[in-house]
Amino acid sequence: MNRSTRPSVPIVPGRHALLSVVFILAAIWVAPAQASQLVPQNLKQMIDAADMVVTGKVSKVTDGIDNGIPFTEVTMHVDSSIKREVAANGNYSFRQYGLLKARKMIDGRYLLATKIEGMATWTVGEKVTTFLNKPASRSGMRTPVGMAQGKFTYSGSQAANSFDNRNLFKGMTVDPSVLSARESAMLAKPAGSVDGDVLVNLVKRAVKEQWIEKGVMR
Repeated sequence: MNRSTRPSVPIVPGRHALLSVVFILAAIWVAPAQASQLVPQNLKQMIDAADMVVTGKVSKVTDGIDNGIPFTEVTMHVDSSIKREVAANGNYSFRQYGLLKARKMIDGRYLLATKIEGMATWTVGEKVTTFLNKPASRSGMRTPVGMAQGKFTYSGSQAANSFDNRNLFKGMTVDPSVLSARESAMLAKPAGSVDGDVLVNLVKRAVKEQWIEKGVMR
């Protein structure tokens, strides 16, 4: 999936052209690198790139503008975390680029909702596991690894990303001696939802036992 996209923050024209320029520059400044090319990410690549992996229920989704930068803020009620410690049964919030809806400016014009192709979307009440990149150095915003590829939404016990887990395990290998039968069966699937507990437990073991560093997962 190699589509070029450019973030834009369109504002209904008015007298204050400088404000438009400020918002457009801000959008370019914080847009994630993945926006220019949505590169397929397999599970090994997601684990390797993620700064943290969080499982929980989305409890709040809001948007706003901070220092000229439009953002969506997601709050999760945390069940568990991997790589970085986040207290279970607590809340964790992060911001990603873009607005949920058009926003009226103080001069009467509207800052239109912005969308980067492939960006993850969030719904209050959904249970998710998300692999999050490090915060951007300037804006502090985060995106899931591979954007929507790195957000897995649950339906009952089953979890899938926006691409139905297509090629999630493609191009990676794991030493079969460390895998359970359920893990082996999961890794053999070319697409489709997987058992969320099996997925998260495999990721947890891969991180704790340093499978990537030791060449167990390649």
